[in-house]
Amino acid sequence: MNLGLWIAAGVLAVVALSGGLVKSFVPKEKLAGLNGAGWTQAFGPGFVKTLGVLELLAALGLILPAALGVAPVLVPVTAVCWVALMVGAMITHGRLGEAGLVVLNLFYLALAVFVAWGRFGPESFAG
Repeated sequence: MNLGLWIAAGVLAVVALSGGLVKSFVPKEKLAGLNGAGWTQAFGPGFVKTLGVLELLAALGLILPAALGVAPVLVPVTAVCWVALMVGAMITHGRLGEAGLVVLNLFYLALAVFVAWGRFGPESFAG
């Protein structure tokens, strides 16, 4: 189970890192042309960049606390925050009729729930 939790957290961290880098450093106008990024037209550039920074922080929070042994409770807390982010993403993509992206976000949400449940519960770093 521990290995599965590390893999799930790693997958989420890679997704968060890649999404965060794109949203943080690619101009909003160029983002709108990317597949699945049409949602950016409905939001300001500051909001998009803020989401990118939050995703970068999530990538760090899913791995580093446990890997370094410093405040490892931040791993499941970050996973819960990722759940909230995915709910928002699902609502946004659903409103835009992007069913495929809703399903993808649902998969990420399920991974985050698994990490939160596992790290708060049976495979907690505290005990």
